[in-house]
Amino acid sequence: MNSRVEKIQISGIRRFSEKVKKVDGAISLTIGQPDFNIPTDIAKAMIKAIEDGKTTYTSNAGIDELREEVCIYLKGFNIDYNKDEVCITVGGSEGLYAVLFGLMNEGEKILIPGPAYPAYENISIMIGADVVNYSLNDDFTLNIEEIKEKLDKEDIKYLVLSFPSNPTGAILSKVQRDELIELIKERDIIVITDEMYASIIFDEYYSIAQSKEIKDKVIYVSGFSKIFSMTGLRVGYVACVEKYMKEIIKVHQYGVSCAPSIAQYGALIGLRKSMNDVESMRKSFERRKNYCIDRLRALNIEVSEPKGAFYIFPSIKKFNMPSEEFCEKLLNEGKLACVPGTAFGDLGEGYMRISYCYSDDTLKEAFDRLEKFLKSNFQNC
Repeated sequence: MNSRVEKIQISGIRRFSEKVKKVDGAISLTIGQPDFNIPTDIAKAMIKAIEDGKTTYTSNAGIDELREEVCIYLKGFNIDYNKDEVCITVGGSEGLYAVLFGLMNEGEKILIPGPAYPAYENISIMIGADVVNYSLNDDFTLNIEEIKEKLDKEDIKYLVLSFPSNPTGAILSKVQRDELIELIKERDIIVITDEMYASIIFDEYYSIAQSKEIKDKVIYVSGFSKIFSMTGLRVGYVACVEKYMKEIIKVHQYGVSCAPSIAQYGALIGLRKSMNDVESMRKSFERRKNYCIDRLRALNIEVSEPKGAFYIFPSIKKFNMPSEEFCEKLLNEGKLACVPGTAFGDLGEGYMRISYCYSDDTLKEAFDRLEKFLKSNFQNC
């Protein structure tokens, strides 16, 4: 077996979502899968693509029309790329994979947040890179000082950012963005910014990709899984300058050839016609977020209010139990599945992730079960 692959584990997110199937009657709040149907215009566009015979390979980088539309969409966020700086990928995950494999060499150091989406660290381990973690502030906002400290002490070539964040729902503030931009100007580093949840935000949106001054140091990764509720159709994208793209696209080509053709045509029409659906979904997520926050606070559970994505990352430290053990007990006794914080790295210990992209009825029943479980097991908390 490949010794580097042997070092990593299947995602804790998926592991817990699979465990639900073995517990009769359990409710799962584990997966970041929006419960909305795909927008009608996107579905019609994919059907038409099949009927028109658009089921062959596309160019490795994706269809021109979609790459151009991505650039128009990003300009709405004050992010400037041209179509030759965009590659359509098989979801954001393959985009991250192609970026990290295209850039990094064995033994090079990459600075990754904790807690964070587990792919960053595990892909880096498969490459043979040296992972260095930086912690976040208590409210999961960016700890600029710790990033500076790590960059000063170690020869780090790559920095990963993730806003809005999975698993915490934190976003980047204007002050933090501007401080980061100044920091990146001064350093010889490449920054990978994962912005898969940029369309699901409940405050002002800020990104380092908005700075033209550091464009040659930034690689932007995003996609359509969450924005259009099309997770299984696997369409994402990477945007960056040509010196990175020419290497990234080699990994992309030999890994997948191209993103699914009909799904590309669906995403294209989505950007042109389905943004009202996106806004409706965003408003629904914000309402559900508020409900979950209210229920958690009523249970005296410490939680930082998320400002994006559709996750909450409450503290379970007061229960004096490792997060894995707590979530196992909650699943087996309370019939409710949440993801232990350690699924997002060691710095996630003491927390659990709740995904609130489920129906109102499901969320109500889930929190009723959580309340009953806590009263039965932790009366003194």
